[in-house]
Amino acid sequence: QVQLQESGGGLVQTGGSLRLSCAASGRTFNVYAMGWFRQAPGKERQFVATINWGGGTDYADSVKGRFTISRDNAKNTVYLQMNSLKHEDTAVYYCNIDNSKIGGLTYWGQGTQVTVSS
Repeated sequence: QVQLQESGGGLVQTGGSLRLSCAASGRTFNVYAMGWFRQAPGKERQFVATINWGGGTDYADSVKGRFTISRDNAKNTVYLQMNSLKHEDTAVYYCNIDNSKIGGLTYWGQGTQVTVSS
């Protein structure tokens, strides 16, 4: 069983930066990919970024060039560095582990609020 704990959310002004962290605990052996999604009020949850076991990354077009996903394998932690934040980035950000491509389960954290003020 895997537990995910997000941290680092908060209130920031337009153009500012935040770094989100997601620590995984429990049975995290051979995790295939970890990533971030977000959900704004009245909108569907959307993909933000992922990083797989080999370090390959993928980003939503809306965050390319501004957000960077990284992983600390020793700590079983994934990070999302968010720069040049915009009001449209305001959302609850959810960390996930996706093992579906290796026949495993998908796990979600509880989310952390990011609010970007103008």
